[in-house]
Amino acid sequence: MKSMSLTKLEDRAQGCEAESIRSHVEALDACIENPSIGLPEEIFLFASSIVPLVNVDLLIRDDEGRTLLTWREDRFSGAGWHIPGGIIRYKEKIADRVAKVAFTELSAILMPEPELIAVNEFHIPGRRERAHFISFLYECKLDGDLDGRMAHISGDPTPGQWRWFDRAPEDLLSCHRVYEQYL
Repeated sequence: MKSMSLTKLEDRAQGCEAESIRSHVEALDACIENPSIGLPEEIFLFASSIVPLVNVDLLIRDDEGRTLLTWREDRFSGAGWHIPGGIIRYKEKIADRVAKVAFTELSAILMPEPELIAVNEFHIPGRRERAHFISFLYECKLDGDLDGRMAHISGDPTPGQWRWFDRAPEDLLSCHRVYEQYL
C-alpha cells in the first residue's frame, strides 16, 4: 500500500507533464526583459524559493579600523545595521556587482582589487523566499569620501543611512552576526 504523501506527489506530477511545464516556463520567460539587469519581483521571489542566491557583501574599514554599516528595513530581514551587499545578476561579473553595491548603497567608488576574505552559506529558517544565500565577503577600501548627507548622526536611523562602527552594534541584523569577528 502506498503512503499518502507518495500518492499526493504522484498526483501533482501528473499535472506537471513536460509540455505543461515547458509552456509555463515560456510564459515566465516572456515576462523577463533582460535577466542581467534584474527580474520582475514575483519571478525573482519564485526563483529564490527554489535555488540559492549568490551575493557579495562589502567589508569597508576606515583608517581608524572602524567598519562601515548601513541601515536596512525590509520585510525579509527586518530592521537593523548590516554590511552593504547585493545579489549577483545573471551573467554579471562579481567585480562589477561589488562596484555596483558600493555605488548604489553608498554613492561611493572603491579602490581596485577588493580581497575575498570569507565565503558563508546562510539558511533562514521558517522562510521559503530569499531563504538560502551563498555570500562572498570582500574587504574593500573607499576611493574618496562618502556622501555626508546619508550619514547617521543621531536619532532613529532610516533605510540607506550609513555609520562607522568600532564593534558590532546590538541591532546588527541577525543574519550578519556571522560577520561579528570582522567588526
